[in-house]
Amino acid sequence: MSIKTYKDLNVFREAYQLALDVSRASRFLPGYEQFEIGKQLRRAARSIPANIVEGWAKRASPLEFKRYLQISIGSCEECKFWLEMSRDEGYLKQEECGEFANRLNVVGVMLRSLWKNWKSFTK
Repeated sequence: MSIKTYKDLNVFREAYQLALDVSRASRFLPGYEQFEIGKQLRRAARSIPANIVEGWAKRASPLEFKRYLQISIGSCEECKFWLEMSRDEGYLKQEECGEFANRLNVVGVMLRSLWKNWKSFTK
């Protein structure tokens, strides 16, 4: 498959779906956590695909492209932290948190692969 836009990247599609799923799950946090853990969790999850998009737009500059991929990788780790916090606070079930963490690990691996192979995507 030819990659013409960021939407053609498997990592973008996975990260976008994951962000949607995390956002939906965060709706079930208690009301008083919607503006604390919920907001941070949604922000971190949405940051992953958003930074892929921004990096893609700046891929003519390898340093910029790679920098935004690094930010996405960092957001994966931050999202795992907020999920763990939600689990340990008793807001998310162990299984649900584990599933999200596994998906974040996969996206992280995909991002690191894209970071290593950036030359094939620059203009």
